[in-house]
Amino acid sequence: MDIRPATTTAELLAAAHLYDAPPRPEWAARFLAAGAHLMLIAYVDGAPAGFVSGIEMLHPDKGAEMCLYELSVDEGFRRRGIGRALTLALVAEARRRGCYGLWVGVDRDNDAALATYRSAGASDDGDFTMLVWGFDGAG
Repeated sequence: MDIRPATTTAELLAAAHLYDAPPRPEWAARFLAAGAHLMLIAYVDGAPAGFVSGIEMLHPDKGAEMCLYELSVDEGFRRRGIGRALTLALVAEARRRGCYGLWVGVDRDNDAALATYRSAGASDDGDFTMLVWGFDGAG
């Protein structure tokens, strides 16, 4: 397995089978242009087997922290340590960038994700409620 950052639109599009929905080239280009966005892709035998994406966030009184935005491993490659390796690679990148920490939101019933993140050194920070605003383009 080889883990490396995606640096081209072609690399992001080649990992399309790992996403929730088909990627759009213009969004992939925008993702790469945003310096705070990062995607690490795990390759097995030269093919994308998983990815982790992160967003570095800055605040004037807190400094930099990393949000693990999404982790995905192709079904045929699960339970081989790829998710843990990707998570640890993002942790290392966050440290390299000088972030004071890394966080991820996880559904409480997502046992696989919880086990992966805990195996990579994460701990539970207590109860968390996420509130959202959905924009459907209606105005």
